Amino acid sequence: MKRPLSILALTGTLALGAYAGFQVNDHISAQNAPAATATVPQGQMIPALAQSTPTSPATYDNGRARTESEANTVNVVKARENGLVYISVTESADSTPQAQLRQQFQQQLPFSLPDNTQPQTGTGSGFFVNAQGDIITNNHVVDGASEITIRLHGSKTTYKAKVIARAPDFDLALIRAEGVPQSAIQPIPLGDSDQLDVGLKAIAMGAPFDLDFSVSEGIISSLERTVPVGTKQVEQSVIQTDAAINPGNSGGPLLNSSGQVIGVNTQILTGGAGQSAGVGFAIPVNTVKKLLPQLQAGKGGVLQTPTLGIQFTDLAALTSTQRTQGKLPASGALIQQVAPNSPAAAAGLKGGSNNALSLGAGSQGQQNAVSTDGDIITAIDGQAITAGDDLRRAIIGKQIGDTVKLTVVRGGQTRTVTVDLKAFTFPTASQQ
Repeated sequence: MKRPLSILALTGTLALGAYAGFQVNDHISAQNAPAATATVPQGQMIPALAQSTPTSPATYDNGRARTESEANTVNVVKARENGLVYISVTESADSTPQAQLRQQFQQQLPFSLPDNTQPQTGTGSGFFVNAQGDIITNNHVVDGASEITIRLHGSKTTYKAKVIARAPDFDLALIRAEGVPQSAIQPIPLGDSDQLDVGLKAIAMGAPFDLDFSVSEGIISSLERTVPVGTKQVEQSVIQTDAAINPGNSGGPLLNSSGQVIGVNTQILTGGAGQSAGVGFAIPVNTVKKLLPQLQAGKGGVLQTPTLGIQFTDLAALTSTQRTQGKLPASGALIQQVAPNSPAAAAGLKGGSNNALSLGAGSQGQQNAVSTDGDIITAIDGQAITAGDDLRRAIIGKQIGDTVKLTVVRGGQTRTVTVDLKAFTFPTASQQ
C-alpha cells in the first residue's frame, strides 16, 4: 500500500513533542586512539588518512583501523565544524497566526477576547561564507523573526544577529551577527554543484531537534529532482540525499569529501504520521553563489524575482479529450489573463476572451472553464515548455532587467515575442 508523502521544511521548534525532554539513559563508552589529523588550508581538499597494517594481529590500533572513507569524514568534520552556526529565533506574539486570528475576530466582537498568545521560538542552522562574517541560512528559518541570536560550535556565547537580505523565492537568507571575534569566523568554502555525480559522499551538519553539532553522512541520491521551493512554491532543481537531516537542520551545509559546501539543507520528504522517509533535499550551492552578491547588497531588503504578469492554464495538465475539444496542442502555457502594466502586457501578449472549454466541477462544486483563444507560450529562449512549471522555473531563474524571448502561438500563427522582465505583483494562483 502506498503511503502519502509530503514535503516538510526543516525549521526546528523548541517544543518538539516526543523530543521535548529527551534524555539518554544508557551511555556506551568507547575509547579510541586519536587519529592523525592535518591542518588543512582554507579552501583546499582534505586528504584521507593513509592506512597502515598493524604489525601484529594481537595489537589493535583503532586509529589505524579506520577506513579511508571514515578518516576522510573525520577530517572534513574537524576542518569545517567551526564554520557551522546555530540559529535561534523568536517571533513576537503579535505576529503569530493565532494572534492575527484573534485580532481579526476581536474587531467584530463587542467584548474582549482573552489573550493567551505566546512568542514562538525555533531553531535552525547556518554557516559562514566569508571572512566578514556573513551567514547563509534558509529564509524560512528567519522569516518573521523579531529576534535572532546565534552560537558557534563549542561555545555557549550568544550573539545578536540581523537579516542582511532575504530571497524568499529560493528559501535563502543572509544574516550577520554583531560582535563575533574575527578569529572565530571560519568560512566554509563553496564548491560547484554542477560537478556532482550521483553516488558521491554527502555530509550534513547542523542542529536537528536542537541537538547541537550533529553530523550525518550519506550519498547524493539524485540530481534529477525538482520540488516546490520558496514562497511561490515554484518547482526548482534540488540535490537529493539520504544523509539524515531533520527539523533544525534547515540552513545547514551539505558538504562533499573535500569539505566544500555543495548545498543548503532545506526540506525532507515524510510519509504517514510525519515520519522521516530518509529522503532529504538541499538547495544547490551554485544557486547560493549566484545570489550571494545581491544578498550582500540587500541592506535588509527582500530580493525580488521577475514576473511576467499572466494567469495561464498548463495544457499538459489537461486530458487529451479536453485538448482535442479545445483544439489545443499537447503542451504549453495557455494565457487566460494578462495583468495591466505587467511585462506581458508591455510585450503585447493577450489573454482569452471566452470560456469555450469546460473542465467540469471543482472541489467546491463550482463549474470550471478555460478560455481557448488566448496566446499559447510554447517555448522560452528556445527551450520547449512541456509543463507549466517549466515557464515558472525559467522566469524565476532570471533577474530583473533581463530580456527573454517567448515563442507564442496566436490564431494558429507562431511568432517570437521579446519581454523585458521586471518585478511585478500579480496575486493569482496559477501565475507567472
